[in-house]
Amino acid sequence: MARYELIMPKMGESVAEATIIKWVKNIGDRIEADENVLEIATDKVDSEVPSPVSGTLVETLFSQDDVVQVGATIAIIETEGGVSSSVSDAQPEPAVHIEEPQSAELPDMNLVNATLGRSDEAPAPVKSNGIRFYSPLVRNIAESEGISGTELDSIVGTGSEGRVTKQDILAYVQQKAAGTIATPSVSAPAPQVAPVKETPAAPVQPQKAATPAIEIKAPAVSVGGADEIIEMDRMRKLIAEHMVMSKHVSPHVTSFVEADVTNIVLWRDKVKKTFEKREGEKITFTPIFIEAVAKAIKDLPMINVSVDGTKIIVRKNINIGMATALPSGNLIVPVIKNADQMNLVGLTKSVNDLANRARNNKLQPDEIQGGTFTLTNVGSFGNVMGTPIINQPQAAIMAVGAIKKKPAVIETEFGDVIAIRHMMFLSLSYDHRVVDGSLGGMFVRKVADYLEAFDPNRDI
Repeated sequence: MARYELIMPKMGESVAEATIIKWVKNIGDRIEADENVLEIATDKVDSEVPSPVSGTLVETLFSQDDVVQVGATIAIIETEGGVSSSVSDAQPEPAVHIEEPQSAELPDMNLVNATLGRSDEAPAPVKSNGIRFYSPLVRNIAESEGISGTELDSIVGTGSEGRVTKQDILAYVQQKAAGTIATPSVSAPAPQVAPVKETPAAPVQPQKAATPAIEIKAPAVSVGGADEIIEMDRMRKLIAEHMVMSKHVSPHVTSFVEADVTNIVLWRDKVKKTFEKREGEKITFTPIFIEAVAKAIKDLPMINVSVDGTKIIVRKNINIGMATALPSGNLIVPVIKNADQMNLVGLTKSVNDLANRARNNKLQPDEIQGGTFTLTNVGSFGNVMGTPIINQPQAAIMAVGAIKKKPAVIETEFGDVIAIRHMMFLSLSYDHRVVDGSLGGMFVRKVADYLEAFDPNRDI
């Protein structure tokens, strides 16, 4: 008999850890090669971890809801071969599935996960103005042990990027029970030295008491006999936490512009059949919007930033996330990396590829990471405009509304005329800590200018 160490597989360049959500096999179960052993989660992408060998599961080193670092041994499998097996350097990629994916349309990020596209580097755990990311397991332990949010924020984390791990909070609970947690001591006042010559004492100003932090609590909710109670699924809980965190972290401001996209509508109607026949792909408005956003970012790069305390990180890569709806009502944000380096055909193929693989549960964790700017389409629901929530740690998100025919005034060499035009609202929500109204307003106007200047005779 030989023992094989099953490790937590690497699921992308920026993915450092994963949460175990379910053990499919129990200790003592027989496992065949390539058979699923457990299910893991990274942000909103769930993955299955298969075994590369046949044997019997003899030991599991982590429990459900534990957060495990990539490369750590998670289970021991006893094989029947005579050669001792060790950690495989060529661990197979986990089969990835997304919870109930659906269409390629871009929905409203007010419902979103966001993720979830992230910055183009692995973001640090959120810790701003008392807001900090904790895994569901850590939160459950804190709640069961009566640890307050302020107390939880004070725990020093030893996990990736300073994150509080299960071991950190359990050690804190033990220290608290033993009364060994260090508290700041108050030093005795220094003795007063009598002055040689008496002088009138200056009036003593009373010290102002520190203003206590306001704890925000959700209101109590009454439940009637006819009401139905539905437990949030894991993805919805992540979305809820991400959206509340974003509103706490960033002061949101939204600017609006109306754009005349008649040239784009007429051009797409003209080329869509030829394009589909030649490329085997349908061309939608989404790649055109992404192209305009990428051009505007190159003109105004300070919109493509993240905030780290008092530091502004200017992203050199232009990675644009496109919010995509799932049938459950949840959202996922696949990211088009280096969108500014693609032509319209390349953007179209990337948009369609990510959307199709989302429908077929083929997205990899890395494909929802690294976003520097997000685009969401409220027009897919017939809405003319929206005020989306920023997808942290980005600094801005743009919503595109429904394209509507409207009478509009057009200036010609012969004077002003009224004509029927295809009009669309653009709305940009931005982090007012680093993006002022002038930059935010100029950016959304710049995107509209690129859309309005679209060449109706453009070749593709």
